[in-house]
Amino acid sequence: MELKLNGKVALVVASSQGLGRAIAEQLVREGAHVMLTSRHEEKLQQVKAELERFGAGRVAYHRADITSYDEIKSLVQATREAFGKIDILINNAGGPPGGTFEQLEDEQWQQAFELNLLSYIRLIREVLPDMKQEGGRIINIASSSVKQPIPGLILSNTFRLGIVGLAKTLSMELAPYNILVNTVAPGRIATDRVAHLDEMNAERRGVSKEEVEAKAKQAIPLQRYGDPEEFAKVVTFLVSGASTYITGSTLLVDGGMVTSV
Repeated sequence: MELKLNGKVALVVASSQGLGRAIAEQLVREGAHVMLTSRHEEKLQQVKAELERFGAGRVAYHRADITSYDEIKSLVQATREAFGKIDILINNAGGPPGGTFEQLEDEQWQQAFELNLLSYIRLIREVLPDMKQEGGRIINIASSSVKQPIPGLILSNTFRLGIVGLAKTLSMELAPYNILVNTVAPGRIATDRVAHLDEMNAERRGVSKEEVEAKAKQAIPLQRYGDPEEFAKVVTFLVSGASTYITGSTLLVDGGMVTSV
């Protein structure tokens, strides 16, 4: 299958590690030019050097805190200066802290809103002028919590659902410009974030992290955590030229873990 990504320009947010880095790697392997970004410049430098070894797409990076609108604007401008345009936006952000409703104050709710929903809104707004000219692809990374809320993660459960509503509405508003907007929701993918959640659950329950992992795997039909590369391949297909009739969808990549229809 020809993915038709050669020469396309992708802005991949939170791409110095985890799912963002895996997506950036797959896009570069397919010949796309990729702008990396996160708050950690040293990590960005390292990932840029690693991805450039593939010799397919070009790679640049720009440090940014996506809770700042000014830094988002600078990031988008830097991408245009590096590659001339933006064809693909991968909206991604680290998960908010865990906690129950009564444990969280207004400040934590505001921070989660700015990181996990408002940043997506702002990034889409800034890249739209490019995409409205020649079409484009927008992927919003969410969580399996959009289908099945996760206990102890009320901030994520709340704002990730906002992402789904945003994407579905935009898929209709932007369809006349051939801009496809989808949400991709990871289940238990083997990233630092999932490892941290397992450690948090182990401490809360007074058991070992290994016991938490074993129980989690029992609830997954494939009996294992996913690999970031497996997740990245799904996203890469959705932003490619091979995907032309999927928009407004929320796709789970969870090994069958979520049991709802």
